[in-house]
Amino acid sequence: MEERLPSQRLDKWLWCARFFKSRSLATKVCQAGMVRIDGEPTAKAHYPLRAGEVLTFRQGDQIRVIKVLLLAERRGPAAEAQGLYEDLSPPDPTARLPRRKAPPPGLRDRGAGRPTKKDRRDIAKLKDEL
Repeated sequence: MEERLPSQRLDKWLWCARFFKSRSLATKVCQAGMVRIDGEPTAKAHYPLRAGEVLTFRQGDQIRVIKVLLLAERRGPAAEAQGLYEDLSPPDPTARLPRRKAPPPGLRDRGAGRPTKKDRRDIAKLKDEL
């Protein structure tokens, strides 16, 4: 007899590995046919995923290529979720660009004069929210 390898639903694994915030969102992505398994497109959220398979899907504006290392027992912390897969995605070219820091709240252009009463209320509101 053939030995059955352990498997897990595709949508559940994507949710447990923290690629999607909710399982229903992972299900919608799978049903829309936006996930490829070993290069073959699938539209089944209930696809039996096994260790060693390679997933390709879009996450935001990035294409993710993921190799499944382990099946998930639960949706745990992020550190535990990162142990479930190996990321084979090419590095994001925009990740290296330094990000500009936002100016502190209430900073005014030099020479703009004194703030009006409304400007002061707006500045106070900004400082209280942070």
